[in-house]
Amino acid sequence: MAAVGCTALGVLGGCAHSPKLSGAGADVWAQAEQIRQLVQPPVFPARTFDIRDYGAKAQAGFDNSSAIATAILACHNAGGGKVLVTGGRYLSGPIHLRSNVNLHVDEGATIAFITDPKAYLPAVFTRWEGMEIMGYSPLIYAYQQSNIAVTGKGTLDGQGNRTTWWPWKGGNFSSVNWSIPGVPTQEAARNKLMQDMENNVPVAERIYADGAYLRPPFVQPYSCKNVLIEGVTITNAPFWLLNPVLCENVTIDGVKLVSLGPNSDGCDPESCKNVIIKNCLFDTGDDCIAIKSGRNADGRRINIPSENIVISHCEMRNGHGGVVIGSEISGGVRNVFVEHCTMSSPELERGIRIKTNSVRGGVIENFYIRDITIGEVQTAIVIDFHYEEGDAGKFTPTVRNISISELKCGSAQQVFQVRGYKRSPIQSLQLANCDFKTVKNIGVLEELDKFVAKNVKIQGVEFKV
Repeated sequence: MAAVGCTALGVLGGCAHSPKLSGAGADVWAQAEQIRQLVQPPVFPARTFDIRDYGAKAQAGFDNSSAIATAILACHNAGGGKVLVTGGRYLSGPIHLRSNVNLHVDEGATIAFITDPKAYLPAVFTRWEGMEIMGYSPLIYAYQQSNIAVTGKGTLDGQGNRTTWWPWKGGNFSSVNWSIPGVPTQEAARNKLMQDMENNVPVAERIYADGAYLRPPFVQPYSCKNVLIEGVTITNAPFWLLNPVLCENVTIDGVKLVSLGPNSDGCDPESCKNVIIKNCLFDTGDDCIAIKSGRNADGRRINIPSENIVISHCEMRNGHGGVVIGSEISGGVRNVFVEHCTMSSPELERGIRIKTNSVRGGVIENFYIRDITIGEVQTAIVIDFHYEEGDAGKFTPTVRNISISELKCGSAQQVFQVRGYKRSPIQSLQLANCDFKTVKNIGVLEELDKFVAKNVKIQGVEFKV
């Protein structure tokens, strides 16, 4: 189905490649259940290490970095258990988790993270926008650890705001100019990093910490197994909130992710395998959930997809997208299941979104969505090969086998922004039993092959292809 454009309510012309709806039956969702059964959260020994026993104080201005690190080390050396944060607001620098440690933040307790960038030195091996660097430590970081967790009903406060961390973004982002006169921004370092990546500069030589102004992720387990993030509220992030990288068996359950700063992605699993995201609330300044796999040359060099991801019973409010794949997607994504989620906000720009281009490339396949309720959104369904750089590279993306069923949308500016390439059409996009009640425009459908719409209504009128 090539170059079919829709700018007003109406019915598309016929499609010569319209198969029967398939791929979204019980067998597919049985795969999601298999992933759920496979991904079991870590269990920790019944030992408690109260950070106050290691010198921590809930006092304004008191740096608890050393006390928390000592408690974590003691817990790890004892064979694991719970490091307890309770009884107040604790200021800290970066926290590095170790195997078999559950950092538990009690209800009413807060870890507030220092905003002085020098606290996040020395540099660590990290990913930033899908590129490998030696950069500022993430606020909570773990490297090559197993059986780790951050749990509890307490709060992790990154203390990012219009005067700390966020001005480094600079320019206009979401129609906001984050820069402050006289305060440097990330632009020069980001451009240089892009060049370093394309030139295959060794990662050990990519020093992008002090003086580079690249904001650190909030929580980044890197090359870890058996990861649990449960119950906590994460707010005021410098950059992306949850960013597991190259991890396996990850559970994110009942987390509140509330941060309206620039690049405040809620949860970005990157090159991860076997991930459960459930019962979470997202109110973010960027994508609520964005599944990634590395950017451009780095993503292709590492070449590890994100796969086997199940998202359920989540609520999305503000955000650039509700459930998103991309844009750092060069390693590919496969086998993503989304069900029983709600989304709604005047500031929610897109509901379901895939974003890539011929600079990013990647293969995105087997993306299944069902039982989604959208109250208010700007564009309901986006699959766009013209993101940012557009068709300016030599790595043509592939997107295939996308199934959306039982999606109910109350109000949208437009239903579709779906644009493939003529040489690489979007393959097998299937919609079934969807209802878009109040819509200004159908939007755009360009370069599709095997597009199916079965029992799809737009403003009460059946939509046919």
